[in-house]
Amino acid sequence: MVLKDIGNICRSPIAEAVFRKLVTDEKLEHKWRIDSAATSAYEIGSPPDYRGQNCMKKHGITMNHIARQITKEDFQTFDHILCMDESNLRDLNRKSNQVKDCKAKIELLGTYDPQKQLIIEDPYYGNEKDFETVYEQCLRCCKAFLEKYH
Repeated sequence: MVLKDIGNICRSPIAEAVFRKLVTDEKLEHKWRIDSAATSAYEIGSPPDYRGQNCMKKHGITMNHIARQITKEDFQTFDHILCMDESNLRDLNRKSNQVKDCKAKIELLGTYDPQKQLIIEDPYYGNEKDFETVYEQCLRCCKAFLEKYH
């Protein structure tokens, strides 16, 4: 599964870390390949935003990620590509149409939210509370996704 947003430093690395922890806690690491990526090249090589890292530390979750851009191979090798908002969904669908043998199911991570919060808003211009909101949404969505596909 690839989790995706614009720059790959806020939402998607949080979702990646949350899902990785859920999978590890369930002892299912051998069944999942988990990563996150960006549609843009803005932040390639950057670590996650410090506010996101602080939020994850508060919840006892390790983040070990360097931003990268999504590749053609991601569309060909991952079963699921989950994104955070409609803009990313449009970008991913457009890119996937240019990839031969795209096997990934592309959808919003928020479609799995039991509280029906479809969009996971970018906290970049916000504060620590906004990162906490992203964490809570990602936790709900990732739990529901894991339950569905485990």
